[in-house]
Amino acid sequence: MDQTAFFPATTAEPSADTGVTLVVCSSCRDATGSDARPRPGEILGDRVREIAHGEGIAVRQLECLGNCKRRLSAAMLRDNCWSYVFGDLTVDNASNLVAGAKLFATSQDGLLPWRGRPDCLKRGLVARIPPASLLKDLS
Repeated sequence: MDQTAFFPATTAEPSADTGVTLVVCSSCRDATGSDARPRPGEILGDRVREIAHGEGIAVRQLECLGNCKRRLSAAMLRDNCWSYVFGDLTVDNASNLVAGAKLFATSQDGLLPWRGRPDCLKRGLVARIPPASLLKDLS
């Protein structure tokens, strides 16, 4: 089954690839729970795309990261590195997501550094997911 039919993604192509991708949930609602369009998640994604333009950070918006109880959500990915999911974001956190992505791009150990990380990416951390290369079949 083609998942893109259910989870369409929009993309901003980076000019100089940092290897970092920001995924912003476009279906996220704010605290009011309103279904009005554009939803706050769409607005956040659009702002992130505008701020990241020319920074070498890929930006994708897709429907539902499954973190609805934590409102506006985004993920930060980098090949062969840890991945991060954040919640409790606001539309005003777009520049913080881009700042975090730039910080992540400079990481030598595959982790998003704590020092220098915007506060919303400290308080809003939902999950840190290891790269598949760290997981070994122990059976």
